[in-house]
Amino acid sequence: MIRIVIVALVAAVMSLSIPGAVPGAEAQSAYRLQPGDTLRIEVLEDGTLNRDVLISPDGRFSMPLAGVVNAAGRSIEQIEQIVAQRIAPGFAVEPTVFVALTGVADADPRDTIFVHVIGQANQPGIVEVQEGSTLLQAFAAMGGFNRFAATRRVQLRRVDSAGVERVFTINYREVERGAIGGGTIRLIDGDVIIVPERRLFE
Repeated sequence: MIRIVIVALVAAVMSLSIPGAVPGAEAQSAYRLQPGDTLRIEVLEDGTLNRDVLISPDGRFSMPLAGVVNAAGRSIEQIEQIVAQRIAPGFAVEPTVFVALTGVADADPRDTIFVHVIGQANQPGIVEVQEGSTLLQAFAAMGGFNRFAATRRVQLRRVDSAGVERVFTINYREVERGAIGGGTIRLIDGDVIIVPERRLFE
């Protein structure tokens, strides 16, 4: 009877500790874990095993006695069962394991922006890059230039908040040589990069 009361109290405390992204026992039951999530693991029979763990980018976490646990795509209940089974040989009785979701991974830790590439690029079209990326990084994302590109006349076109278009002409050859020529310009969402075709003898 005492054990049941303790189990209920621990479950209640742990449910209150969830910061809000996935609240409540029902929501946790349906949730599937992913890299970047954090868990609180409690073992009633041995408090030294209690800990907070972070699910690594490869979808796993490690814990004494339990070793490395594959967590991504699994439910909270499945993790409880796996941990209990792994650590059971170290206990005289079957251990009681509680797992609570204490933090949900940010699905988009850095915003992405979309840059439109037109003309003689190896991969023209809409290029998705991270917010804060530079023009040079956009050149890399679009696969560089094809053999018809006029790399001395690359244009960056940007519409400001007033709706006015600004045009920057970039000489990629100068940037490539290390000269200050606009390669470090930070991109914003909706920027357009135009790579014109090379003229005869250009």
